[in-house]
Amino acid sequence: MLAPTAETPSMVDDAPYEVDGCNTVPRLFWSRVQQRGDGVAMREKEFGIWNPITWREYGERSKLAGLGLKSLGLSRGDVVSIISENLPEWLYTDMGTLGVGGITNGIYTTDSTKQVQYIVNDSRTKFFFAEDEEQLDKILSSRDNCPSLIKIIVYDMEGLQRFRDDQVISFDELLRLGAEYDRSHPGVWERELELANPDDLAVLIYTSGTTGPAKGAMIAHRNIIFHIANADVFCESQPGDELLSFLPLCHIAERKFSVFYPLKTGAVINFIESLDAVPENAREVSPTWFFAVPRIWEKFYSDVTIKMSDATFVGKAAYGAAIAIGKARARRSLAGENIPWHLTAAFWIADKLILHNIKVYLGLRRTRILGTGAAPISPDLIGWYFALGLEMREIYGQTENTGISTVMPRRKKLGTVGTAIPGTQVKLSSQNEILVRGPHVFLGYLNNEAKTAETVVDGWLHTGDVGEIDGDGYVRITDRMKDIIVTAGGKNITPSEIENHLKFSPFISDAVVIGDRRKYLSCLVMIDHDNVVKYAQDRAVPFTNYASLCAAKEVRDLIDGEIAKVNKNFARVETIKRFALIDQLLTAEDDELTPTMKLKRKFVNEKYKSLIDAMYEEKH
Repeated sequence: MLAPTAETPSMVDDAPYEVDGCNTVPRLFWSRVQQRGDGVAMREKEFGIWNPITWREYGERSKLAGLGLKSLGLSRGDVVSIISENLPEWLYTDMGTLGVGGITNGIYTTDSTKQVQYIVNDSRTKFFFAEDEEQLDKILSSRDNCPSLIKIIVYDMEGLQRFRDDQVISFDELLRLGAEYDRSHPGVWERELELANPDDLAVLIYTSGTTGPAKGAMIAHRNIIFHIANADVFCESQPGDELLSFLPLCHIAERKFSVFYPLKTGAVINFIESLDAVPENAREVSPTWFFAVPRIWEKFYSDVTIKMSDATFVGKAAYGAAIAIGKARARRSLAGENIPWHLTAAFWIADKLILHNIKVYLGLRRTRILGTGAAPISPDLIGWYFALGLEMREIYGQTENTGISTVMPRRKKLGTVGTAIPGTQVKLSSQNEILVRGPHVFLGYLNNEAKTAETVVDGWLHTGDVGEIDGDGYVRITDRMKDIIVTAGGKNITPSEIENHLKFSPFISDAVVIGDRRKYLSCLVMIDHDNVVKYAQDRAVPFTNYASLCAAKEVRDLIDGEIAKVNKNFARVETIKRFALIDQLLTAEDDELTPTMKLKRKFVNEKYKSLIDAMYEEKH
């Protein structure tokens, strides 16, 4: 084990964690059902109306789902996999499975049939839940190669009314089986709840697999309970809290914010209609706290920026003045300085006339806390939200530590990811790798003892991230160890900082900086489709498809100008000398992107090798 060179002041607490006397997720869930009864637990929009679902209904449907699985032969420790967008049924299945001692595993809806087959076999899934006909097709076409599979359950039977298959039943049928089992086996649910142990495996979270086959991270009840107990560290709960559930529930961050945290906070979960409806649904719900990945925050910012570019001269001037006042106020606030009365008054006026309307447009008028995580984010972008009068807290963690190790406290330091959460220790190795220890560190990787032993050494999780820790315990992430670029001249460069500046442009969706063992830096750029299309249309730039849009000289000049702006912030050796545009419109279904819409650096370097090599050819 590498000797530490620095560490945070927060020490590890090895005592078992409980929430109101409950030390496992199913026991905590059932106690909340009893306590909250007819209070609203979640809402789902149908036919234009947000329909409430009470805690009592949440509990009853989860219980029947769990007992239905038990009637079909589920034993303690069996794996249940779910491939679905965010729905109440996802949560019923999750809590029902955990309640009868099963293990829940989420699968991304964008995964291919081949990926689904791999995960089902690696996890030895016994029961498979599919959202609809599209997802059902994936498991039907691979089930002959999935020997562990017992039953397939479908949430939405639209288009399947005449479909008959002995291995496939509807979710409604599962609930009926659960009700029958409950009548013939009274008290089984309550007895199963008591059998759970804090060290039992509760959840499998498969990593994105950017460096090989996806790995199943094993999360125990104690890992989850520790985070639930510390939920207020991120966002202090208040009566009437609302949240919007839209990131994939098989991602540890969304699972925590949409499923686990509300067990403590009582926040109402609102399920979006679709990803395209996120802005509209956010305006309707106006969540009181809002967690999203940086791509969402970048999209909100670029949307406002582009709309303001079309505003009248007076509108542009008013927005510019309001943002300038907001930034002046934010700078003093972040520095811990007193805000003079005249600046407070100026911001009050700016907010009433301009900034409040922007927050309403973004669906953030009631939001107390914005959360960002799962990927690096530009400090300038965080500063813009502060200028609107919105507090954004960056969190840092991995699946392997159940999602969070550090969070920004009340005293902010932009450019850092905050300090260690209670009960957690964070330190640096002699190579400046960030190491983490605490009750949230996972059990290991399923069926992969070698990788587990490499990742957790003497209780310390090796994150693979390089960083710094200042005297106050604030952690700054500089990059992934494997991503650090060493140029042909021997200069070490951390590409993520450059990429974050590039993504602050409303015209750049993502970027990958290239340059390892090369004589200069280059960059692959993924344009923001909607904003660049508008730019081209406003200037009558001819194009017929995405590839021709990327090939247009005016578009290349636009991106060249955006890169030139970023280059001004860096030393000469860190500037981008050449760039190329990825001329395919990518979605989460494409191998180049993770489910949270980040470009996979290793995959992109391999797939676009010829494009990269062309950027280093000598010009004649």
